Amino acid sequence: MRYIHKLPVFLLTGLLLLLSGCSELTVLNPKGPVAESQRDLIMYSLIFMLGIVMVVFILFTIMVVKYRDKPNRKEGDYKPNLHGNRKLEIIWTAIPIMIVTALSIPTVSTLFDLEEPPESSADQEPLVIYATSADWKWFFSYPEQGIETVNYLHIPTDRAIEFRLSSADSMAAFWIPALGGQRYNMAGMQTKLYLQADEPGVYKGRNSNFNGEGFTEQIFKVYAESSSEFRSWVESTKNTAPELTQDKYNNLLKPGLLGTMEFSSTHLQWVHHGTSEGADYSVERHRDAYGNQLHLDNGENHEHGPTGKEGEH
Repeated sequence: MRYIHKLPVFLLTGLLLLLSGCSELTVLNPKGPVAESQRDLIMYSLIFMLGIVMVVFILFTIMVVKYRDKPNRKEGDYKPNLHGNRKLEIIWTAIPIMIVTALSIPTVSTLFDLEEPPESSADQEPLVIYATSADWKWFFSYPEQGIETVNYLHIPTDRAIEFRLSSADSMAAFWIPALGGQRYNMAGMQTKLYLQADEPGVYKGRNSNFNGEGFTEQIFKVYAESSSEFRSWVESTKNTAPELTQDKYNNLLKPGLLGTMEFSSTHLQWVHHGTSEGADYSVERHRDAYGNQLHLDNGENHEHGPTGKEGEH
């Protein structure tokens, strides 16, 4: 009992220790406009909901203290009549609506804003990068530059990046916490994600959707650098990296872990990344979720079995 009076001190100390670790959370230390918008939305939601919790606990304390059973309380002193009380019914109906509205409006507004490239780099066209997941690695194709990397990528700072996401087999989720939230990679379709880095650095990316034994190692690094450094890296890769052949790409798709690689060509010329509008290359074939090659010719699919050379996975 002698420690009861120290309980507020213990609670305050624990809260300070908990909040002191927030600076280590990557999502609360954004490095680009998309991540900043999402950080602001997270903080708004947390503060708003903490305010609701405080109001509830204050009202709860008032009710417990004011209407607690006392030795001198007379029977019948407190007989609330809530049935048919229109004022109370309006209050406890309107308050939840107001809470949901206050949370929904900024959330929906932010989600719609993030479907477009960040305004801070509107003077430049977004850099298009195809991010293809496979068990358990990442392929990054640069159609404008004609190069491709495995398990790492370089991006210029202060320029929007338009990631076109798809999967060669199981579903994954592309996520670079320092630059923005995750979006799913799915076989047979393509999704878009706009991100941007405002600060040079090396950022960690990963698959945030569990997809088997190699899930924890399906990671990659993002090298954000100046435009001149990015162009130098592109030229160096084009001049020194080997060409990516179709047989090589099919072999790399087999389930397993890989190190970093780079190629002076991309797989986009022969692999279809989904049926969504906006694909700017010819449709020839892609792998289904089981690794079988699907040839697309005039809308007809012809499946090669897993025993064939092209069907091996």
